[in-house]
Amino acid sequence: MTSTTAPVATTPTARTGRRGRVPWAVVLLTSLAIVGYVVATYAQAGLPIAASQGGLSRTYAERPIAIQVAFYVHIVTASLALLVGPFQFSTALRRRSLAVHRWTGRVYVLGIAVGSVAAFVMSFVSSIAFDGFFGFGSLALLWAWTTWRGYHAARNRDLPGHRAWMIRSFALTYAAVTLRAWLGVLIALQLLTAQGPVDGTRIFDTAYAVVPFLCWLPNLVVAELLIRRRGLPSYRLTPAPATDPRSAGA
Repeated sequence: MTSTTAPVATTPTARTGRRGRVPWAVVLLTSLAIVGYVVATYAQAGLPIAASQGGLSRTYAERPIAIQVAFYVHIVTASLALLVGPFQFSTALRRRSLAVHRWTGRVYVLGIAVGSVAAFVMSFVSSIAFDGFFGFGSLALLWAWTTWRGYHAARNRDLPGHRAWMIRSFALTYAAVTLRAWLGVLIALQLLTAQGPVDGTRIFDTAYAVVPFLCWLPNLVVAELLIRRRGLPSYRLTPAPATDPRSAGA
């Protein structure tokens, strides 16, 4: 059984605000880097050429046209969400133009609404079979669910809940970055410990086998820590403690 705990009152300080700008800048720059990489790879070269160079696109290059369409739809819409997502957490943007914040938020939600469906379709043809289906399939479903919860909270004027759910949502959006980061780390570890001839394809496949879960589960843990640190409604796997009615009027 799950429940959402009430927010804990916190008092942000100027120092905390300054510290927060550095991680936000890192998230923004890494998100833009991945978007730029995706655009450069697929807008110019296309899926067949990109697949010939190895990497993630190999899985979809020779699939039926419906899967290839889902791949391109996911690339475009997920890149759009990754592009505008960091700006949703800009306090300065919200203060200066709430209308811009809301419209970019709608673009973000629309990108995920379409991108999550395409991602779920792609999970059925993952090159790592059940690991890919359950890992990436779960990511797609949670991506859509957390985003819908955030949007629904905003519509109900539940701003703390909206912020908490959108932190979770973007943590899953950011899996596009962490997936590639983990791939790089795991490939580097294998290269450093390799003995004899190196099989690049085998090393990539070995690293890729664990990222369907590794790319997003740690992200959610970090998101929950940020939510609790900011005093927003946190998510828990146990029921909230029952309140004694007799103590309510005490």
